[in-house]
This record gives sequence, structure tokens and C-alpha cells, in this order.
Amino acid sequence: MRRRVSPRRAVAGLMALALTASVSACAAGPSEQTLAAEALNRGLQAHAAGRYDEAAADYREVLAHDPGNTYAYYNLGQIDQLAGRNESAEREYRMALDGNPDFAPALFNLAILRTQAGARDEAVELYRHVIRVKPNEAGAHLNLGLLLRAAGRTQEGDAEIQQALQLDPSLASPPPATPSSSAGAQNAGSGQ
Repeated sequence: MRRRVSPRRAVAGLMALALTASVSACAAGPSEQTLAAEALNRGLQAHAAGRYDEAAADYREVLAHDPGNTYAYYNLGQIDQLAGRNESAEREYRMALDGNPDFAPALFNLAILRTQAGARDEAVELYRHVIRVKPNEAGAHLNLGLLLRAAGRTQEGDAEIQQALQLDPSLASPPPATPSSSAGAQNAGSGQ
């Protein structure tokens, strides 16, 4: 089974990125970027504390100041996905990808949603995109392998599963019957 990154660890990684952006933006004085960075920091703190409504409001404030902010859209998608609002989560992940088409966490989570919606061909392409961006992403190899096996492409699927096991031997426990969706969402702070 795929190892999950704790939401606190992932949010901590994003907080470090946001803090860097905030410090850079402060050097130029108060601006839309500074306000966006401050709202993102507040959102990440609320997100880490499990205050999802507050975090979502902060992420929407980020978007008011920085309409293309990949992290705000991604984090809104994460909150929606965890709440079972998959259509909204999908929209948010796609908006994050509009800003950064190679943002692996959004690609990964969108692939999970598309698998659950029965759009397996699209999910396969999304996992392949994750692997192009992050070749050592064991979870993407595993989920891709399971999807390929389910589509009758056993040899190709087995090769992906073997790659996943080489990258992360802890995945050697019996694989689930379908791609890992129990994690709910991959966190942006995991190995960026």
C-alpha cells in the first residue's frame, strides 16, 4: 500500500514555500503579492490545524490578490476532495494546473478523482505526466501499474508495479485491487 504523507508535514512544506514568497514580497512593500502571501500563510496554518473552512476562506483571499495562484487552487481542491466534493476538487486541481501544468501533486490527485469517476484512460495519462515530472514518484508508478493491469495490460502494469517497489520497497505488501484512493489526496509538500 502507498505510504501517506501526513497533512501536517505537507502543509509544513507549503508553509516554508509561502514564507519564502512572503519574505520576497515584503521587500517590495505592501502589494497584492504581499497580501496574497500573507493570506496563503494564514490558510496554511488553518489547514494544518484542521480548520478547513477558515483555510478555504484564506485561500479564496489569496486568489482575490493573485488570481492564478497554483497553491491556493490546489489547497482548495484538497479541502474539497477530503470533504467528498469531487467535482469541485477536480475544478480546483484543473485551475492549479492552468497555472503550472507540471504541478505533480495536482496531477496525482486529479488522477485519483478521474479513476474514481471511471475515466481510466485520462487517469493513466495523468499518472504518466506525474512520472515525467517526478520519475521517482512510487505512488504514481503503483497506481499506473494497477490501472494498466485492470485494463488487461498486465505486462506493462507489472513493470510499473515493479518500478514502484524498487523506488519504495515498503509497498511490497499485497497491492490493493484498484489504485490507491484511500489517501484521499497527495500533499503538495511531499518531496517537491
